[in-house]
Amino acid sequence: MRPTARPGSAALEEGWRCLGNRSKRRPPADAVKRGAAAVSTFEEMKEPDDQDTDGEKSVTSKSDGKKSLRSSKSESRSPVQEDNTFLEDDTDETFNEGEGSYLEEDSDEERLEGSLSSFQYDDLQSTTVPQQTPAPAVEEAEEEVKKKISESFFYDYMELASMPFVTLDSNIPLDLLTLVHSFGYDCRKRANLQLLDDSIAIYIAGNQLIFLNLKTKEQIYLRSSSGEGIGVIGVHPHKTYFTVAEKGSFPDIIIYEYPSLRPYRILRDGTEKGYAYVDFNYSGNLLASVGSNPDYTLTIWNWKEEQPILRTKAFSQEVFKVTFNPDNEEQLTTSGSGHIKFWEMAFTFTGLKLQGSLGRFGKTITTDIEGYMELPDGKVLSGSEWGNMLLWEGGLIKVELCRGTSKSCHNGPINQIMLYEGEVITVGSDGYVRIWDFETIDTADVIDETGLLEIEPINELQVDKNVNLFSMIKMNETGNNFWLAQDANGAIWKLDLSFSNITQDPECLFSFHSGAIEAVAVSPLTYLMATTALDCSVRIYDFASKTPLAQMKFKQGGTALVWVPRMVNFTGAQIIVGFEDGVVRILELYDPKGLTIFAGRKKILDADIQLKQVFKPHTACVTALAYERDGEILATGSKDQTVFFFEVERDYKPIGYINTPGPVCQLMWSPMSHPESTLLIMCENGYILEAPLPTIKQEEDDHDVVSYEIKDMCIKCFHFSSVKSKILRLIEIEKRERQRELKEKIREERRNKLAAEMGEDGEKEFQEEEEEEEEEEEEEEPLPEIFIPSTPSPILCGFYSEPGKFWVSLFGIETEPIPEDIEDPKAYSIENARRKREHDKLMKEVGEIKAQKREQIKALRSEFCKLLEMNEKLPKHMQFKRTDFDVDSQIRAEMHRKTAFKIQQVEKELAWEKEKHELGLMKLKNRFRDPLESDTIVVHAILSDHKISSYRLVQPSKYSKFKRASQSERKPSKLDRFEKEGPGRKDSQRDAGGSVTIQEESIVEKGKKFRPKTLSEIIVENQIEKTRKLILKAERAQLKIQQRKKEWEELYKSKPGDDYEDPKDLQAIKEAQVYMGDFNLKTAPDYKIPEHMRINAAKKEEELGHLDSLVHGNKRHMNKCILSLRDLKVAVVEEIQCLVEELKNIQLTLHISKHIPIPKIPQIHPEEVPEKRFQYDEETLLNFKQQQMKSNDEKSPGVEQTGSGGPVGGFLKLSSGKDGDLTTRDSISRSSKASTFSLDIPKCLEFEKAEPTDVELEIMKRDEIKHVYMQQYLVNRIKELVVTFDAELRLLRHQKLKLDTQMKLSDLHHVTLFQEILLLKNFEKQENVLQERVNSLDKEEQYMQWKINETLKEMEEKKNEITKLQEQEKALYAGFQAAIGENNKFANFLMKVLKKKIKRVKKKEVEGDADEDEESEESSEEESSLESDEDESESEDEVFDDSICPTNCDVALFELALQLREKRLDIEEALVEEKKIVDNLKKEYDTLSKKVKIVATNLNAAEEALEAYQREKQQRLNELLVVIPLKLHQIEYVVFGEIPSDLSGTLVFSNHALRRLQERIRELQEENSKQQKLNKEWRERRKQLIREKREMTKTIHKMEETVRQLMISKFGRVVNLEALQTLSVNTTLEELKIRKLRKELANAKEMKMWEEKIAQMRWELMMKTKEHTRKLYQMNDLCIEKKKLDSRLNTLQNQQGNAFQGPREADVVAREEVTELIQLQAERISALKEEIALLRRKGGLILPPIQSPREKEIQPADL
Repeated sequence: MRPTARPGSAALEEGWRCLGNRSKRRPPADAVKRGAAAVSTFEEMKEPDDQDTDGEKSVTSKSDGKKSLRSSKSESRSPVQEDNTFLEDDTDETFNEGEGSYLEEDSDEERLEGSLSSFQYDDLQSTTVPQQTPAPAVEEAEEEVKKKISESFFYDYMELASMPFVTLDSNIPLDLLTLVHSFGYDCRKRANLQLLDDSIAIYIAGNQLIFLNLKTKEQIYLRSSSGEGIGVIGVHPHKTYFTVAEKGSFPDIIIYEYPSLRPYRILRDGTEKGYAYVDFNYSGNLLASVGSNPDYTLTIWNWKEEQPILRTKAFSQEVFKVTFNPDNEEQLTTSGSGHIKFWEMAFTFTGLKLQGSLGRFGKTITTDIEGYMELPDGKVLSGSEWGNMLLWEGGLIKVELCRGTSKSCHNGPINQIMLYEGEVITVGSDGYVRIWDFETIDTADVIDETGLLEIEPINELQVDKNVNLFSMIKMNETGNNFWLAQDANGAIWKLDLSFSNITQDPECLFSFHSGAIEAVAVSPLTYLMATTALDCSVRIYDFASKTPLAQMKFKQGGTALVWVPRMVNFTGAQIIVGFEDGVVRILELYDPKGLTIFAGRKKILDADIQLKQVFKPHTACVTALAYERDGEILATGSKDQTVFFFEVERDYKPIGYINTPGPVCQLMWSPMSHPESTLLIMCENGYILEAPLPTIKQEEDDHDVVSYEIKDMCIKCFHFSSVKSKILRLIEIEKRERQRELKEKIREERRNKLAAEMGEDGEKEFQEEEEEEEEEEEEEEPLPEIFIPSTPSPILCGFYSEPGKFWVSLFGIETEPIPEDIEDPKAYSIENARRKREHDKLMKEVGEIKAQKREQIKALRSEFCKLLEMNEKLPKHMQFKRTDFDVDSQIRAEMHRKTAFKIQQVEKELAWEKEKHELGLMKLKNRFRDPLESDTIVVHAILSDHKISSYRLVQPSKYSKFKRASQSERKPSKLDRFEKEGPGRKDSQRDAGGSVTIQEESIVEKGKKFRPKTLSEIIVENQIEKTRKLILKAERAQLKIQQRKKEWEELYKSKPGDDYEDPKDLQAIKEAQVYMGDFNLKTAPDYKIPEHMRINAAKKEEELGHLDSLVHGNKRHMNKCILSLRDLKVAVVEEIQCLVEELKNIQLTLHISKHIPIPKIPQIHPEEVPEKRFQYDEETLLNFKQQQMKSNDEKSPGVEQTGSGGPVGGFLKLSSGKDGDLTTRDSISRSSKASTFSLDIPKCLEFEKAEPTDVELEIMKRDEIKHVYMQQYLVNRIKELVVTFDAELRLLRHQKLKLDTQMKLSDLHHVTLFQEILLLKNFEKQENVLQERVNSLDKEEQYMQWKINETLKEMEEKKNEITKLQEQEKALYAGFQAAIGENNKFANFLMKVLKKKIKRVKKKEVEGDADEDEESEESSEEESSLESDEDESESEDEVFDDSICPTNCDVALFELALQLREKRLDIEEALVEEKKIVDNLKKEYDTLSKKVKIVATNLNAAEEALEAYQREKQQRLNELLVVIPLKLHQIEYVVFGEIPSDLSGTLVFSNHALRRLQERIRELQEENSKQQKLNKEWRERRKQLIREKREMTKTIHKMEETVRQLMISKFGRVVNLEALQTLSVNTTLEELKIRKLRKELANAKEMKMWEEKIAQMRWELMMKTKEHTRKLYQMNDLCIEKKKLDSRLNTLQNQQGNAFQGPREADVVAREEVTELIQLQAERISALKEEIALLRRKGGLILPPIQSPREKEIQPADL
């Protein structure tokens, strides 16, 4: 079955057209699988009523009006595409392998054919329009853009982001696919993990920049603007911006603002294809970028202005990284493949330049450098491929660092080096993070010849096994030392580098595929998908909940994957995976029932994968897996060109396999709509097979099966051939037919017109014109030939459409080869070619005879082996021994013995000679070969006599390897500067404030205990509050005054002095002195050499080394180019050999009459491969020996050279491999493979001889035409290769001629520099002496000045101490005066006691003189006015005794006076000591000032001597001759129109410098006029300021007079307003008042308590009195009754007798006791009254402010 199509349709030749989405820019092939392992899920366009359950946001997932505008514009474009490739929807750039490369290849050829699709044409037109804009217009536009860019300007993201494209008739909406989530991460991209804040990380995955929230796991996306991928990302130091460097054709760098994610700036034209690295400087105002292949451009950007500052080529090989030095932003470092380079932004005569210095490895092996770090002192620490650290200084390796016992620092490359908190952190590809001591590394130096220094890490952390750490970044978590690490094996780790007891283990936050995803499959049952890649893992994802579920690792990478259909496994939990080693594994998920739950609504349980079944059907990688539509058969395809079938129901029992003509790329079973089940097998080489369902054999045991190959299967084969040339031929025929019809019509009209006008004459004229036109038509060009390419386009994919039809997508465009002409004059003629064929045939027959003989020998050998086998099968007692088969065993043994003995003897004889020659060879090699870096290589052209030779390059000179320590220059010493602390508040004020606060708190606390508050408490609180307010008011006033004073002091300090000069003016003057003004020539006698231009031998050696390095680098680069050209010639020769072989094979099938001469194969000259001179084998040594024997034996005839024994004619030139024929087995195999197809065809067509039919004749004719065409094409191809190589050689030769000129100039410069070094070395010794003298004097002066400053500072401190002591003395007197009070009659006595001068024994044994005592007394008298007044009064009074306290004097005050006197004496002694120290410091200051003047004079003299010596050295340097080659047109100094013979008075200037000087003259004139104008304006301004100052002075005087009058009118005198404002209360008095109030409150409380007790006692007394009164009344009644009874008794007695007359004794005693009791109670009452009165009088007449009503009632009763 062969698919057909309508004539004229392009679908027949290259594939089928399909409509799909395309991005704005076409993605390259590397955007398809760039290692991002980007598995992105998409959701189809939803209906309006659909609800989105996703919580994530996508910046690019929304479609707006601009998308619709683009789609509307795209509707007018033609949907026809000439490439006819079947495209998948690529809205988010997720292609399969090969789906992007055609976009790069088809555009050029389609443009030639005129069939370029309209959307490609529009893109092309949009990119070429800016190039046609005139240069002035572009510059004006750029200037406009510069002016319009502002801080608030932002670009529109929707205009920048790449968008899909759909054709007009597709009816596909732009938002058909929307990015929902990405499971991808480009883990092998450098610096692909950055942090924007604490929780947001960004990384690249395909065409998307992903913002990942580390806490919520949400993702936000930014789409690439180019549509071809993102190269690298970077983050601003302030985390406010981030950069996205694109990939594509001249990509952009877009700076986005964070967190708004709006495009802020766009940097354009920084590289050709893509960016490799970007980096901000420490301040963030500059951005460095380096491009990738092919230009490797290094650019420094002023990114806010979108302008490049500097630009240069970083290196000729791949550059990995570029960074700014954080300590010096003018220095940069780049590293990459086999190099590290140090850059510096320097101002030169022509402006700012970027100067690079390549790091020289020296004895160290050249290595790729991934990680490095700049140290603060300018050194650079880098890694290496073998894991050691290299310390660079001055462009050379200072030392190589390793661990103990020469272990490498890491087992593999070091990918990142960082400096963090004084420690060096290295990140290695071995999964280790190691911490090193910075000081050890910074001070490391070489200790032996090995150049190694062993150090040990402080700490180390192994993240995990199979971890390849690529980069790390610090997380900003307070109190933690957490880092995020990028794992190149597909993970993001969280590491804790605190190295403590609570350090957390490494945590894998996210896991991804570490390479391109080879296959993906979706579950037929639930929201799961499976992926596999070459990273040897299979992963399961839940794309509904956006979480990875499980993964499983294997030893080989996966290449194919299919989810097992439900008809095979109903649970839907099995997947089948094919691997690159040919193994097929069936995997099953745990708990398949749980997997059926919709996982997007809740978190499912963890799932895992287990191996269900495994088998290996193939020997190469499995490329396709397919289940039959009924699920009965599984088919597997592989690159081993086989398809294997398995029976699924019988545990995948193998059925068999079939062979395919090429590697299998896809398997497709027919769907249910087809009547029969067939398998469509697509091969990569353009073949398509259709195989039926294999027959299942009902065999139980297959051990007897010899092979599983199915040979009886009826397979349909399709091989697509292009009919493009046929279509073009038909189009040309139709075109000519239309032209012919048009000509006929015009001819008929002209004929009728001539016949009407001229009659018969017109008819004759018309016939003549027809004859001329017929002649012209005979010269018409032939129609284009029909071309059918031998190799069709490869197949991408295909599928069944309907029964009997299928669709195929092909890749690429088939071009028609151009026949190659025969240009070689020595090419074979037809006859010679025929003879060669006969010779080849003869040789073939001879070879066949040899093969027959070999077959016979092989048969005999096999027969002998069979006999041996038969012998082995016999019983042991019947077996022959192995020696029995030998004819004569002794002969064999003797031969072996003699041979071994002779070899041994020869080795012994030649041992000394061998050692001698080896030593000689080693010496010669060390002397001549080892110092040689590259030998001379001469490459010859093929057709012409042109040739180019490389430089014979030796190792770099000592000047480029060794860097001397430069001469010590004058540098100011770093002395400590101490700032004086400002005056603080007094301690007394702080103490007072503190005491008030404490008392206030205590009073408040006590007040809280009494509820309700009494009036006394309220008074106390009011008094405290009032006192506090007064104190706070005074403090605020004092602080305000101090602040005002401080402001005035700062204002006065900022007031410039009379000799003040603006620093800006000084800097401008300094720049003018350096860069402008009158420059003296170096030959002038008064020329003064600036500091930065002084030259010494060390600097000159560095300059010479730099020159040698540049020369060496240029020569090495040219040698590399020549070597590449040599390799190109070798490749061209190999390809020509292959083409000649193929040409010969083609000519074998053609008749000899149609043969064309075969071009001659170019030869490789010996001088083109000089390295082969040092390569030898046994044959070479034998030839050398023969040549020596021939030279020694002159008489003997020449030795016959070995060669081919057969006769060789002149037409046959067999070249041996030793003479430069580089034909290799690979090239022969390639040629044989290339000709396999053409040679197999005639073999397949060899049948019995019969008369060919017409069809066969036609086929033979077509084959002959094809072979003739291929013959011509191969010849033309050989010619094209030769011409191209010669053109490359001539171009490189022209470049080398230019380089030769530069090298000659550098040699002249080298001679000049060497002469200068010799001269400078003569001056170096004396110059060092003078420089040391200047440096020592400078250091001495700085030290003296530092001592003076320290002395002044100490004097100031001592003066402050004296002031404090004086204030303490005044405070002492004031405090004692306050303690005495105002009306104390002993005040004078106590003051005399305090001020009395006594002699004390000093605590320290210090000798003192009387003069010092007198000085101390005088000073003490002057310091205190109170003391002087008391001294006068003391002189008038008599001597008093201060040891006894006077009567009625308060003893406490007397003791206080004695204590304060001791304190006063201590203060006076301290004052005397401080004044002595101040005097000594003054003397020391005067001495140091004199010494400083002397040292400054000596320093000036030394500097003048050094300057004179420098001038003398410069004069000697000026005497050296410098060669400057000039052309005649460069000499403008002429005399009378001729060049003078003496040019000694001329100057050499570059044209640019001369123009600059002329422009500078005009600039200075303009600047002069401008400065004069400014000077005039400033003079007027000065006059105005003077007038304003006078007016202001008058105003001030007037206001001062007004203030004085107001003070007099208000206060009666002029008072100090500051003292008035700061007038505060007497804190001591206020404290006493508060204490008094508190005491009164306590007394009142106590009195109240006693009054209550008195009232109680009074009540008790009254009750007792009442009771006593009642008893007295009762006693009185009894007494009356008694009296009555007595009277009655008396009456009775009188009546009875006188015996009982008189009172009774008991009554008298009772009466006396009652009387005494009454008197005692009366005395107690009077005592209590006296006590009450006494209590009322205690404390004076001050009574409590409030008395209770009860007290008022009791008081009158007491009175």
